[in-house]
Amino acid sequence: MLPETDHPLPRALPGFGGINRYWDGVHGMYAAKLLPGEFYVTAQRETIVTVLGSCVSACVRDPVFGIGGMNHFMLPTSQGSGSWEANGLSASTRYGSYAMEQLINEILKNGGSRNNLEVKLTGGGRILAQMTDIGRKNISFVEEYVTTERLQVLSRDLGDIYPRKVYYTPTTGKMLVKKLRSLHNDTIVARESRYLHEIEAAPVQGEVELF
Repeated sequence: MLPETDHPLPRALPGFGGINRYWDGVHGMYAAKLLPGEFYVTAQRETIVTVLGSCVSACVRDPVFGIGGMNHFMLPTSQGSGSWEANGLSASTRYGSYAMEQLINEILKNGGSRNNLEVKLTGGGRILAQMTDIGRKNISFVEEYVTTERLQVLSRDLGDIYPRKVYYTPTTGKMLVKKLRSLHNDTIVARESRYLHEIEAAPVQGEVELF
């Protein structure tokens, strides 16, 4: 394998220069590493990687124009009962909608077409045992979101009790999911608990309209 210096870093799209990227020798391409609350869109040959516990990632791409990306989000636990659409978007579900629409809008803004979009979903494990099943709430939200928005979902790997390490390559549409049975779960629990506290303390994002 050639050293990293022999592989120029692909140019990031505007607004994504702050995402951590590194050479992944196993996959033979650069990888953009997502933390909770982040998302990344690319038209280059690179993969996007994250580790999910209770959070959910949507992997979205336009296979015709070769652009796509992935997000990593969690709803606050204050989500009300019932449909997010019927409730007129509560504070928590509006956050989830914002996370989805950020990703989709960036794909469309950079040349994708909404009619071409295909989606793969993963995450939502029950790893925060001391809380309500936030993973299930995240799954219910994203399932209803893609149905309401009439997005084409090609695959789902949701639920269970394990964290997941996810790789998604938008140029090919390939999503690799590894369930992490032996990982030190306290690291993920601590990170997601901190993230959950941050989003519940933060003001709700404004409305985002799809192109």
